[in-house]
Amino acid sequence: MPSRSTSASGSIWLDLQAVEAWIDGCRVFDDLSLHLRCGEHTALLGPNGSGKSSLVKLISRSLYPVVRPGSHLKLFGSETVNLWQLRQRLGLVTSELEARIPAGLIGRELLLAAFYGAISLGRDRHPSAEQIERCERLLQEHELEDQADQPFGRLSDGQKRRFLLARALVHQPEVVVLDEPTNALDLKAKHHLLSQLRRLMATGTTLVMVTHQLDAIPPEMQRVIGLRQGRVILDGPPDQVLADQPLSELFDTPLRVVTASGYRQVLPG
Repeated sequence: MPSRSTSASGSIWLDLQAVEAWIDGCRVFDDLSLHLRCGEHTALLGPNGSGKSSLVKLISRSLYPVVRPGSHLKLFGSETVNLWQLRQRLGLVTSELEARIPAGLIGRELLLAAFYGAISLGRDRHPSAEQIERCERLLQEHELEDQADQPFGRLSDGQKRRFLLARALVHQPEVVVLDEPTNALDLKAKHHLLSQLRRLMATGTTLVMVTHQLDAIPPEMQRVIGLRQGRVILDGPPDQVLADQPLSELFDTPLRVVTASGYRQVLPG
């Protein structure tokens, strides 16, 4: 997996200022301000209903904020986003996308279709030799060659998640956002995926992981943000945020954090 240039490291790729947003008549954000930078691996934590997945929807442009004075949402420095250009710079792994994939779709086609911003190729899309080569390389890197011609619906949860990650990487994006990537995975699949994410971070790709599982946060994470009821209530390095008192306040229950090999596990306090 080639290393990515770090020329843009430190630049703000997500700029939220006083954002208000609604879903189905319910306000999920009232006055949310947040900056995320390239090169800064970040974990977003919070209880159910805290706004984690809604934040991913803002990033993916499937949710739009209310337009009001003093408020903005900028991606890579721009309020006006060309979705095609955004796909070149931002990769997404979400349960929403996974749910949209037809059970009969072949894994290799799922990857190739990503070059067109589509789920499947259809009759009028013909990948180039370079795109096919890129796809085959990703299948090898994510150990999916044996599953490349299998229907998506027959894959295990771990294999599906690896296909989604490989798909998110077809354009070699600067940033990859993952929404609950280890949810529902057994231990072997979870550890396999975490190993791939750590390798990805080592090559210079910025990772943002949305999760409620403390043991899914790789040791390389540099920043942890805690959300509750659509507001940031914690923000800092892991050693400060992933501790007994801050997490107990975030989840409103007594908790105790234990650490081994750079990973953390949470126990009842």
